[in-house]
Amino acid sequence: MDKLLDSLNKVNDIKNISPKDFPRLAKEIRGFLLENISKTGGHLASNLGIVELTMALHYAFDIEQDKIVWDVGHQAYVHKVLTGRKDGFKTLRRLDGLSGFPKPTESKYDAFATGHSSTSISAALGIATARDLNGTKENVIAVIGDGSMTGGLAFEALNNAGRAKTNLIVVLNDNQMSISNNVGAIPKHLNDLRTAPAYLNAKAGVHKFLDKMPMVGKPLDKAIERIKDGVKYFFVSGIMFEELGFKYVGPIDGHNTEKLIEVFNKIKKIKGPVLLHVRTTKGKGYRFAEKLPWDYHGVGSFDIKTGTSKTKNAKPSFSKVFGETMISIGQKNEKLVAISAAMAGGTGLEDFQLAFPKRFFDVAIAEQHAVTFAAGLASAGLIPVFAVYSTFLQRAYDQLVVDVCLQNLHVIFAIDRAGIVGADGETHQGIFDISFLSHIPNLTIMAPKSGAELKSMLDMAVEMEGPVAIRYPRSNTEENWHCGEEISYGVSERAMDGNEIGIIACGTMFDTAKDVCEKLKTEGKKPILVNPRFIKPIDSNMIADVCSKCKYIFTIEDNVVKGGFGSIVNEEITKQNITGVRLTSFGFPDKFIEQGTREQLFSRYHLDADGIFSRINGIINGR
Repeated sequence: MDKLLDSLNKVNDIKNISPKDFPRLAKEIRGFLLENISKTGGHLASNLGIVELTMALHYAFDIEQDKIVWDVGHQAYVHKVLTGRKDGFKTLRRLDGLSGFPKPTESKYDAFATGHSSTSISAALGIATARDLNGTKENVIAVIGDGSMTGGLAFEALNNAGRAKTNLIVVLNDNQMSISNNVGAIPKHLNDLRTAPAYLNAKAGVHKFLDKMPMVGKPLDKAIERIKDGVKYFFVSGIMFEELGFKYVGPIDGHNTEKLIEVFNKIKKIKGPVLLHVRTTKGKGYRFAEKLPWDYHGVGSFDIKTGTSKTKNAKPSFSKVFGETMISIGQKNEKLVAISAAMAGGTGLEDFQLAFPKRFFDVAIAEQHAVTFAAGLASAGLIPVFAVYSTFLQRAYDQLVVDVCLQNLHVIFAIDRAGIVGADGETHQGIFDISFLSHIPNLTIMAPKSGAELKSMLDMAVEMEGPVAIRYPRSNTEENWHCGEEISYGVSERAMDGNEIGIIACGTMFDTAKDVCEKLKTEGKKPILVNPRFIKPIDSNMIADVCSKCKYIFTIEDNVVKGGFGSIVNEEITKQNITGVRLTSFGFPDKFIEQGTREQLFSRYHLDADGIFSRINGIINGR
């Protein structure tokens, strides 16, 4: 029997599939996802859970005209399959391959570029408002998960959309958190009634009739509304959304494609904003992912039959070292508390949560709240550590400046995934944190070259005063490798002494710089190699000493060059009025960095040992 999936080669081809074949098509799509993601890695559980919902959206709407905005976007693989991109899945999340997120430059059917959570309703409302101003009629749909609804931006958008009264459909994909337990015959009847044309037309007719009776009509109209509100409060689970100005429909089974299509065809006729509450099972159709949806949220390559990962590494990750150190410090210091924004596993805090459940706080996807919450904890004498990915800390910049640093509060930011993350691409590369942190007063910034340094820096941060940030990458580490010098505040580490050439390498770029120095030694050079340890405050004495011995100074970092560590060094050289040296900064260019492995991207941007060595040789030899 031919596969139905083979007939879906362009947008809207799904409309040629008979409804009786929907279960078969859903099974084929799940098989396709498993086969491909098991090889490339990617977001598995979320995409397995949204198959029928995506099929229904593509069947009920005209994707040539209508716009779907996917929140976060890691659940958009099925959408990509149905918009003519299934042949690209062998390159998913690989260098120059298919993006793991919606990307308008990849396809016109991706209405909006996403990668961070809670943005879909805001973006969709903007698109819908532009539609109204342009006088066109396309439908605009935002698909948002229950996890993303914990972000304040989503509720800001709901509030705005409810007041704007423009036509907008929000699909709440509830795959984890039970927003409502309201099930049974009466809610089903009320929701069916709401979407029935006869009910909607009758409701509009009654209001029109009553408006013609000024003395009686308006009071009666208000009385009817009060009675209706009372019924809603008693029976309907979505009253919060109703109060925000939405018509609430649901909850309905998100794995019943025909029912979903029926409801979509009804609600797209409703005027004003509508919220459809859909219940799905994350990891649907793959028993390992259904049982452990978080473990299979984002995966590397794995064996489909056993569900086991094919990626093995004997070295601990920086995240693991951080988590172990937090437990060690927590056992000695009862004031230490940890905060996560729905990323306890990713940041290494799972064991701390088990060891100290009353001192661990998962605030869900709400980084702005997390930072100010930490500020409150610190103001009351506790020592909060907020473990957060570099790219997600961007979302809380104002809170970091005003609520923490302005008040000089002792909050520790454990910035995971600093530098290149890899396959998640532009939205997730942590290459801006040095630039957006280093100019904030009162903030100390450290960058360990190894797991051992991370331990020491975390110990030091707990004993310090004021805000502290420690940035480290998504990579494994030689946990015990250390040059032996004890860390002192604001003091760098001299790893090699020499003359003429000075290399100052930030964080884990120290390993690369060490290889570069060995290459330079083979050519008779004697480079100075410095591990700065502190990005802020910069070690002024080290800068003066290196500049007194070297004509060429090179800084190396895994941040963008603009506003990065090299800029800090250049500012210090200028401040000290040092002349006669040539400073060159190696880092990422002024652009968003695409997906690919860390190794591939460092090589592409000439930030691997060979690339840096070649460029240094060219500079000192006048090429």
